Amino acid sequence: MSAVHPFAPRPQLHPTLRITEEAHRDVYWIHMHANLVDQPGRPCFASRLVDDIVGYQRELGERLSISHALSPHVVLASDSDVFNLGGDLELFCRLIREGDRPRLLDYAQRCVRGVHAFHAGLGVRAHSIALVQGNALGGGFEAALSCHTIVAEEGVLMGLPEVLFDLFPGMGAYSFMCQRISPRLAEKIMLDGNLYTARQLHEMGLVDVVVPVGEGVAAVERVIKDSKRIPHAWAAMREVSEVSSMVPLHEMMRITEIWVDTAMQLGEKSLRTMDRLVRAQGRRNADAG
Repeated sequence: MSAVHPFAPRPQLHPTLRITEEAHRDVYWIHMHANLVDQPGRPCFASRLVDDIVGYQRELGERLSISHALSPHVVLASDSDVFNLGGDLELFCRLIREGDRPRLLDYAQRCVRGVHAFHAGLGVRAHSIALVQGNALGGGFEAALSCHTIVAEEGVLMGLPEVLFDLFPGMGAYSFMCQRISPRLAEKIMLDGNLYTARQLHEMGLVDVVVPVGEGVAAVERVIKDSKRIPHAWAAMREVSEVSSMVPLHEMMRITEIWVDTAMQLGEKSLRTMDRLVRAQGRRNADAG
């Protein structure tokens, strides 16, 4: 299990999340998979988790816009032993086999709204931080990449394995990686489907901070503390980033439509590969419990 943050959690309105708010210093922690502690399941982007994240983002963004916080920090972490295993492959298989493109597109667009909100600082120039203390695969890696700062613990694996079932990561990976590395390297990572250690990704420029196991929370606190020393400069840089390198939501929505159309063409061989991965995820979680 990931390290528990020492501050008291906020009353739970989003069951898949554990929210910790430190409003006095404008720091907000979002721990995914809170419900898996009592209700075992797969730590992936299930539809309810996506909705809870988007709902909390909207709620928090509205409150921060009223408070006019100078440089709020939003941390995305996990209560599971993994950060996130990615999209809900079980749902993908069912919708593809049923030929239900509208529902698959709806799911994909909700995911895009969630990662884009982290990328856009919740519309209030918040600084988003991903704390990766367990593996982040597929959409889980995309969620981390959507954040302005990625802090990862040693031993963590991250990657985009969608090519294993003849698909590509279509919910922000390419757009976000191209802000950190060359398009050629981003494409190679997507098409190779390999998993990389936190250290390897740090050397590439995709991860900002790597620390020993168990020191992730402290590392996040150091990032926040450093920003507090120069709050106006940090706030200004969020504004500069927004002007110069914001990935437009419409671009991500167009890419995810390509992802949906590609997914709908997958044959039974690819779907059986997804089925095997779903079973492996279920066994992994059972063993962890």
